[in-house]
Amino acid sequence: MNETLKRAISGAIYILLLIISIICSVESFFILFGLFLLIAVFEFCELVHLPKVLPILAAVVMYGSVTYLESQNVRLSKNFDYTLLGATLLISFRCMYFLFNDKQYKIETVNKYLFLIGYIILPFIIITKIPFGVKGYNPKIIIGIFILIWTNDTFAYIVGKSIGKHKLYEKISPKKTIEGFLGGIVFAVIASYLIATYYIEGKQTAQFIWLGFAFIVGIFGTIGDLIESKFKRIANVKDSGTIMPGHGGVLDRLDSVIFVAPFLFLFYQLLPFFKF
Repeated sequence: MNETLKRAISGAIYILLLIISIICSVESFFILFGLFLLIAVFEFCELVHLPKVLPILAAVVMYGSVTYLESQNVRLSKNFDYTLLGATLLISFRCMYFLFNDKQYKIETVNKYLFLIGYIILPFIIITKIPFGVKGYNPKIIIGIFILIWTNDTFAYIVGKSIGKHKLYEKISPKKTIEGFLGGIVFAVIASYLIATYYIEGKQTAQFIWLGFAFIVGIFGTIGDLIESKFKRIANVKDSGTIMPGHGGVLDRLDSVIFVAPFLFLFYQLLPFFKF
């Protein structure tokens, strides 16, 4: 089969599966992302050469416990959310230090487990919290965020390939350019206005919120992609896995959203302090 056709079919199946599971019910959303988490843990363990049994069990227990309680409408305390968010953000900043530290091309075992928890498992738990607002589960929120990520990625590639001249971080990702990075953000901002106005059907407040989402996705989504690229560079592999023909692994598809998730959730927590 032609590689382009294989990539298109694989991508279409992924998008349809994602959207249907998110729209169908809370349970199908939890189940799909639970499966994504298990595959992501497996792929990460392969990248950094960790035994897989204990990490997979940890992911099942941690993710399963939280999503089971949420599916039973047992609301966990704000302190739990703040602790979850704080721990994830600390490791996210540790990931950024790892990315920009040119001397760090070897990962100690302790850091491997630290990254496993804070870069993979905890962000997946946070993702399950993002679609829940005052009125309960709202699938439009998580679908809108994926649209922003896809828009940012697509136009960063198009703009970078068309007019990109200045490398963004050549040591880790030679094809990414500053022009592409800025182009992705610009189109994500445009998409955020369309989502807030016509999909979410919100007023000016919603537009400001989704504008914030667009900048978070554009900046931290790119950083998340670069972090995964560094893991792959250390492992000397092109893709994190082979489960999606033409696209690589689950981590290759979700590297942006799992890194963006804690920053979006932080933005959620800060919204009450803003006056629109």
